[in-house]
Amino acid sequence: MTMKAVRISKFGGPEELKVESIPIPKPGKGQVLIKVYFSGVNPVDTYIRAGGFGPVTFPKVLGMDTAGTVEEVGEGVTEFKKGDRVYTTGTVTGGYAQFTVADVKKTSLLYKSLTFAQGAGVGVPYYTAWKAIYMRAQTKPKDLVLVHGASGGVGLAAVQIAKANGLRVIGTAGTKEGLDLVQKQGAEAVFNHKEADYIDKIKKYTEGKVDVILEMLANVNLNKDLDLLGHRGRVVVVGSRGEITTNPALTMGKETSILGMALMSISDDEWLELKSAVNALLQKGHIKPIIAKEYKLEDAGQAHKDIINNSGTLGKLVLDTSK
Repeated sequence: MTMKAVRISKFGGPEELKVESIPIPKPGKGQVLIKVYFSGVNPVDTYIRAGGFGPVTFPKVLGMDTAGTVEEVGEGVTEFKKGDRVYTTGTVTGGYAQFTVADVKKTSLLYKSLTFAQGAGVGVPYYTAWKAIYMRAQTKPKDLVLVHGASGGVGLAAVQIAKANGLRVIGTAGTKEGLDLVQKQGAEAVFNHKEADYIDKIKKYTEGKVDVILEMLANVNLNKDLDLLGHRGRVVVVGSRGEITTNPALTMGKETSILGMALMSISDDEWLELKSAVNALLQKGHIKPIIAKEYKLEDAGQAHKDIINNSGTLGKLVLDTSK
């Protein structure tokens, strides 16, 4: 039996993403085979495709976030059964495909309140946002959180999580639609990062006392972030697409911190804590992915271009594997 999957055979641009017919994988011990209905597209996928995120064995199917139904369970699996609605945050065989194998610990039941497209929008954005806010920044109840790039997948997840947990949260976006959407998700104020004086506006609004910044494009904004932080403020680098020259002395006077993070740099115990926290918010309806656009598998390359160019997308991009 074969399936359609999007693979790369070498590092390169979006044109390297090719739809191919390959065998349906088999689940091993502690794994499940999932019939995928939607697969999420994340910035990290573009980093991997371009060769900027660790070693890769070719040919490789990209994709970590999927949603679908359990087709088969591997040896020792008791948590799931055939037909269960599930979503993944990480796969063994890749998510840009009609079927994928995932470890049980990276798989969760998908509540009926969410569509499969929304299920494919949970994993990386919401787990990343929670880890950044609580595990890396150690955010406290009265902290003020700034989400740079708040209209994207991780940004919206961060705003929703912060609001659900009673934090003060503000954000930035680059379009009127983005500004409106971020405010609707619970941000108390949103600033247009395309305006020349937006940093001054944030400073005035916050009185220079931002406690935590989630940064999606550190190569552009890091020095601005250090200027915005208050005493012992923290900036968490969630994403970066290049280099930046900065002065370490900028961190000294206010004793600020620059914190890197990668979602999968995590212990098993931390992962279970993270998974439990996100699923609890999903079950209560406090967070819900916003899907910006659906693509066919054949258009995965265009989805990558849209993420790289930030083409006005508001929320999560997903691949419809049935088309």
